[in-house]
Amino acid sequence: MIKTTEQSSLHHDLEKKSVLEVLQIINSEDQKVALAVNKVLPQIEPLISKIIEKMKQGGRLFYIGAGTSGRLGILDASECPPTYGVPRDYVIGIIAGGEKAIQSSVESAEDDVMQAWNDLSEYQISDKDVVVGIAASGTTPYVVHGLKMCRENNIATGSISCNIGAPISENADFPIEVVVGPEVVTGSTRMKSGTAQKLILNMISTTVMIGLGRVVDNRMVDMQLSNDKLVDRGAKMIQQSLNIDYKEALRLLELHGSVRKSIESYQ
Repeated sequence: MIKTTEQSSLHHDLEKKSVLEVLQIINSEDQKVALAVNKVLPQIEPLISKIIEKMKQGGRLFYIGAGTSGRLGILDASECPPTYGVPRDYVIGIIAGGEKAIQSSVESAEDDVMQAWNDLSEYQISDKDVVVGIAASGTTPYVVHGLKMCRENNIATGSISCNIGAPISENADFPIEVVVGPEVVTGSTRMKSGTAQKLILNMISTTVMIGLGRVVDNRMVDMQLSNDKLVDRGAKMIQQSLNIDYKEALRLLELHGSVRKSIESYQ
């Protein structure tokens, strides 16, 4: 397997360039990422369809990864409850090395071939669920073997990697391989590879929540009203949806406690 993620950067003598020149290089490379993701939309669509199907039947979505990939999965999972009002155990991100690895490197955690399955087992993983492995290289043992164990237990699997023919893809029912090319700093996959993974994770969670009815028109009608900004946003959603004044919308929101319930009460 040729690891595009490890190929030498197309740009040289970075330390000799001005700040603006470095910014221009990074930006020019970043522009390639969205185009690369566009090419793999046919790979992303069936995974999302399977997730929606499973979650409608009571299943959950899990992300597993190590390092940057693991952190991106945790980030996407953690944003689902406040944005869409779903339970915290609806979308779950798991990182090699546990909570400590969210902020600090945990030596050799990604090389433990059994730990991902052990971590998933703590959540009573079952064939109702879907597990998506995230690994820029597509070779991370924690993720590869975790998906292998899932398939052996009839659990639907997906993967997100940035190399063609990656081992992770062999263990995924729905593999996604988005090739973004060499990084500006050779091998620094937190850059373009990480951006590509984030874009795909955005697509997965957003489209799944739309498919589960958590968005009405283009509004987050189930979002948690956890601060003044979100209360104001919610009131304006109600105002626009019902064509009423702001004070009335705010009164409905305070009465019912959610945008959805406020709108439904008026119909």
